[in-house]
Amino acid sequence: MSLEATNLRAVDPVWERIREECHQATQDEPLMAGMFHISVLHHDTFESALAYRVALKLSSGEMPEQILREIADEAYAADPWLGQAARADLVATVERDPVCHRFVQPLLYFKGFQAVQAYRLAHWLWEQERIDLALYVQMRTSEVFGVDIHPAAKMGKGIMIDHAHSIVIGETATVGDNVSMLHSVTLGGTGKEDDDRHPKIGDGVMIGAGAKVLGAIRVGHCSRVAAGSVVLEEVPPMKTVAGVPARIVGEAGCAQPSIMMDQLFGR
Repeated sequence: MSLEATNLRAVDPVWERIREECHQATQDEPLMAGMFHISVLHHDTFESALAYRVALKLSSGEMPEQILREIADEAYAADPWLGQAARADLVATVERDPVCHRFVQPLLYFKGFQAVQAYRLAHWLWEQERIDLALYVQMRTSEVFGVDIHPAAKMGKGIMIDHAHSIVIGETATVGDNVSMLHSVTLGGTGKEDDDRHPKIGDGVMIGAGAKVLGAIRVGHCSRVAAGSVVLEEVPPMKTVAGVPARIVGEAGCAQPSIMMDQLFGR
């Protein structure tokens, strides 16, 4: 284990906050004490709890929970960045989603957060050239969460997907750090090309509900894509685009659209 990973476990405010909230939740709702214990309090680290949660959700008659748990534990031990990214995703959800008031909520209840962590596991497997396992995780993530992210896609940290219904992100897509998107977003291709064919989303971008970004185009950092838009051309940094097809309708309106989550595109 690296020194960085050891230090993260020694001082881990995110994990400590989750455990404190679970202790309180056990008192507030004793009927759920078993769930809180097996999902959080039984574990020594955030990574262990996350591996359990992901394995529980993705298991099926074809792939037992125990095998998936071992795979997830292996991934988190081999690549500490996975745990760091998951913490950033969780904090992003707490900070940006107005219905999220506790750190434990994304881990236990929010399918957007859980689906992104399942994708991260699939991507790690893909990078290890364990292609069939990666595709299995992608398939189950789509079946369980309604989120279809190709394991070859590349996503940064601090990702928040709100509601997370009908999300599609293609094989050659890239998504930067601190990006927010709402339900029914597609980062897709425009045909049957077999090369670089999917969007490149910059840091700090917010993509509204139902938006489609299609083709190997770039959406510049800190831009906003209005709900229901179809983006077919490059978006410069710090702009707002809207419409079908999308056109520039103004500036981004703030320095960090993905954090502010302001969807009043007319101002």
